[in-house]
Amino acid sequence: MGLSASQSRFLALTARKSDIEFQGQQVNQQRTVLASGTRELANRLASYLNTVDPSVTDVEADPIYQGFINEQSIIHADDQVLEMALKDIDTQHNAVQTEIDAVKKVIDKNIDATFKTFA
Repeated sequence: MGLSASQSRFLALTARKSDIEFQGQQVNQQRTVLASGTRELANRLASYLNTVDPSVTDVEADPIYQGFINEQSIIHADDQVLEMALKDIDTQHNAVQTEIDAVKKVIDKNIDATFKTFA
């Protein structure tokens, strides 16, 4: 591969790496939103439990309580999906970084060969 082709490939890989990093930031932002939702859900559950009559022994059978548990499981499932997406993005990022390193080595060899010829 010539120097200009290597440089072009390097630029394309760098752009791809930036896109992947941006995707990772978006997924992390979505996970932050989910964490905020979880915090609010916990606050609402605590408020609800404070209003429950202490003589009630089976709060877990209450439909309102079950609604909180269902919301929690939905948030947890969404977080697992985002975590898997983040792992996939991380794998792509590592692959692109490895290829960038290889192209850098090719560029360095081309530069060394070119300047040794003229020196």
